[in-house]
Amino acid sequence: MQIGFDAKRAYHNTTGLGYFSRTLINLLAHYYPEHNYYLYNPKSSDKFYPDSPAVHEVRPTAFLDKLFRSAWRSSWVKKDLLKQGIDLYHGLSHELPMGIEKTGIRTVVAMHDLIPERFPEQFKPIDVAIYKKKYRHACRVADHIMAISEQTKQDIIDYYEIPAERITVCYQSVDPAFAQRATEQQRAAIRVRYGLPETYFLYVGTVIERKNLLNICKALFLLRGRLDIPLVVVGKGGKYLEQVKDYIRQQNLERQIIFVSETAGYVAQEDFPAMYQMSTAMLYPSFFEGFGIPVLEAHWSQVPVITSNVSCLPEVGGPGAYYVNPNSSEEIAEGMFRLATDSALVQQLIQLSGPHIQRFAPEVYAASVMAIYERVNSRPILRA
Repeated sequence: MQIGFDAKRAYHNTTGLGYFSRTLINLLAHYYPEHNYYLYNPKSSDKFYPDSPAVHEVRPTAFLDKLFRSAWRSSWVKKDLLKQGIDLYHGLSHELPMGIEKTGIRTVVAMHDLIPERFPEQFKPIDVAIYKKKYRHACRVADHIMAISEQTKQDIIDYYEIPAERITVCYQSVDPAFAQRATEQQRAAIRVRYGLPETYFLYVGTVIERKNLLNICKALFLLRGRLDIPLVVVGKGGKYLEQVKDYIRQQNLERQIIFVSETAGYVAQEDFPAMYQMSTAMLYPSFFEGFGIPVLEAHWSQVPVITSNVSCLPEVGGPGAYYVNPNSSEEIAEGMFRLATDSALVQQLIQLSGPHIQRFAPEVYAASVMAIYERVNSRPILRA
């Protein structure tokens, strides 16, 4: 097959959608090198260098396409897809080119979450309108929808009234490096590079209200005098981050919380496994997620994880996570104390996570996505 991808985020996004795109493309090229993978990238980037001969980057070449790169990506790219003989096009982040359903090219769209539908107040009104239009269009015209969790699948059914048979859940995987133990030399170098303390709790993710860093900070305050382990935060934010910092200043917690993204800048992807493995526990008590990749990264790193008992997080965390009510800083604090002081509990959780994470193994993930491609490419599918 000639398979095309919307590769904007693979080349330009350093957070969740970019990570998802790069991981999937690399895994498909590794396990299924007999196909050709065309990455449609609106402009050059230094963030992604796939090394498989099966992967081909495509950028706009016509004058108007280069002048109006957004229009090329969202619509005009269709002529390039036809020129390259693309059999199937995969929109990796909630959207498909306008009018692609008229080209005869089969389509799959990855839907990560419907957060603009659930939490519109967390976005600008114009952004909510744009996201909703793109999401609905993609779900309506795609030959098949790839949801990254049962939670997301159910949201697509509930909000957009898409038949369940047009949606397949494909649990994503993580970079295989998370399963490899970092050497002492690697750990020491990364500790120096990012100014990490000897022991620490770890938070990885954009600092937005939904991800609940404020309640983690409140938990740290509740633990004063009982537990003296700082929190390392990897992630940037805006207005909500300032709210969190105001609380930190009011409670004199400045020495307890290290914002790595501000003190050390960009964290290289290859440094994350060691950063996880050196932590006491990963903290991810989010109010809502489409998937929650840091939970899975922690499991593969054999590090205990505290996460929420809501949304898709029990789906991803399985029996080896420590669950809390995300609204309760007291429960978060108790979880932090127990994981820092009860080594038997930590080992029990790590052992329980072992069989569970095999559902998210790289080869399982790649096979589940390829099965969708083959099914979509082999028979006519009626669109809604």
